[in-house]
Amino acid sequence: MINIKVLASSSAGNCYLLNDGTTQVMLEAGIPLRQMQKACGFTVTKSVGCLITHEHKDHSKAVDDLISLGIDCYMSEGTANAINVSDYKKVKAGQQFNAGSWKIVAFNTQHDAAEPLGYLLLSQSTNEKLVFITDSYYVKYTFPSLDYIMIECNYADDILDKNVEDGVIHPSMAKRVRRSHMSLESCKDLLIANDLSKVKEIWLCHLSDANSDAERFKREIEEISGRPTYIAGA
Repeated sequence: MINIKVLASSSAGNCYLLNDGTTQVMLEAGIPLRQMQKACGFTVTKSVGCLITHEHKDHSKAVDDLISLGIDCYMSEGTANAINVSDYKKVKAGQQFNAGSWKIVAFNTQHDAAEPLGYLLLSQSTNEKLVFITDSYYVKYTFPSLDYIMIECNYADDILDKNVEDGVIHPSMAKRVRRSHMSLESCKDLLIANDLSKVKEIWLCHLSDANSDAERFKREIEEISGRPTYIAGA
């Protein structure tokens, strides 16, 4: 069984650990190394690699530190150029690569970034499949035979609209949110489009501080999916 550990999941920083009993791999490096080490019990160097989705600091802040520790950081060329790193593992959408016991395929996502990616991971130890999707307002793919889904569920349209109406959020910021992050409704649509019959867990990631409702999101996703749903939080 794949173990998912959330070190951070918000606009302040994102970082997750996956362990299949054989190999530990990291998703995102959006928090300081010291915070990362403390949150995972100083096991960062046990990771065979770190998968970076895009260049924004809440996803890439500690890349240089991880590389200096000898941890391979996988990312697109566009991401690497945006954060000015050269010692990295280049991946492209549609490319399959291995990291320890994991077979991984990158795919395109839709975000206001240079060359953002999502990742589909297959553990060769447990024969389980996990998809990781964050910072993407929609995804055009479906993923057969999933066991775990880690997916952004950033905001609800009605909450965002109310915040604009109340002057909490500027209309231009709301427009940017809608063009770069996944809404509750889009998250539901993507889940409905996929076969969830094997899914053991759904993890909702990167909830907005101002435009989300964790209890509501969990309840509504469980209602439409029929699967145990968790809110990613450190």
